[in-house]
Amino acid sequence: MSRIYQLETPRLLLRQWQETDKAPLAQLNADERVMAHFPATLSRDQSDAMVARLQGEIEQRGWGLWALETKREHDFIGCVGLNSPAAALPLAHPCVEVGWRLAFAYWGYGYATEAAQASLTFGFETLELEKIVSFTALSNRRSQAVMKRLGMTLMPETFMHPSVPVESGLKEHCLYELTREQYSQKQNARIHHTQELYNQEQYNRE
Repeated sequence: MSRIYQLETPRLLLRQWQETDKAPLAQLNADERVMAHFPATLSRDQSDAMVARLQGEIEQRGWGLWALETKREHDFIGCVGLNSPAAALPLAHPCVEVGWRLAFAYWGYGYATEAAQASLTFGFETLELEKIVSFTALSNRRSQAVMKRLGMTLMPETFMHPSVPVESGLKEHCLYELTREQYSQKQNARIHHTQELYNQEQYNRE
């Protein structure tokens, strides 16, 4: 068994899955609003199997798609983290994707971006990955907006997801990428900006 990693942000905890997560995840996976850009909603058995799979992946390698909860209320609100896409996808393998799925009641608060950013930091700084990708159906504008806020770059070519039925209208997917070099540049720019703000504040106090 690998070391089990747990991530924290100012508002959120990304942790290993628990038995008590099954019911709220099943409710999330049965919500047509949440699953609008997936081929179908999931049954309770399918959702429970998803928990077992994600829990097992984290036990095996120490990281994965973590359960996501709020630190203040300890509410389960979805899942966010890193995943190894299926080999059948037309991507450059091996690769790692960042992904998220949040309960509808928690949309619009910046939780997906906050948790996904922590996942990117973990991926580049702890796992020392060279690149992280993210992809979604072309119709999923909300997730694409998160990818853009994360500083990811839209690739010019779309791809057809082999596991998505044509009749769903969701088969065509867009792909976003972020390299380690791009991540480092953005981190350095953020540090430089913070230092400039601090220097200006000190100047104003003099």
